Amino acid sequence: MFLGASSLSLDAKGRLAVPTRHRDALSVGTGQITITKHPHGCLMIFPQPAWEQFRERVAALPMQAQWWRRIFLGNAMDVEMDGTGRVLVSPELRSDAGIARECRLVGMGSYLELWDASTYALKEAEAKQAEMPDVLKDFSF
Repeated sequence: MFLGASSLSLDAKGRLAVPTRHRDALSVGTGQITITKHPHGCLMIFPQPAWEQFRERVAALPMQAQWWRRIFLGNAMDVEMDGTGRVLVSPELRSDAGIARECRLVGMGSYLELWDASTYALKEAEAKQAEMPDVLKDFSF
């Protein structure tokens, strides 16, 4: 399970150094990692078993959701972590998420989100200022 957040920098070649605490969980199964777009403007990073489950759910969506299939499946890229724990994030995906160098890696349970650092900070600040959603109002904080 992926939890927590890390502030990271991509190197000049667009590689992400995966934090040590996530490396084993990301490389489980075949060792392949799948990266795809998220509709909120970040990237989703899946270990292979979690990607297969997500892919099956997306592939089963009705025809009215064809564009969501295109977003998730049509932009997915399989990559491998190198021996030093780095993952190449393609220029197309980096561009789509607005990630140049400084980024934020956020654990979301079965996958990770990769955000441009300033975009993440802005969206988090907006969320904190907004009214809490009804589904969270019964939580004790």
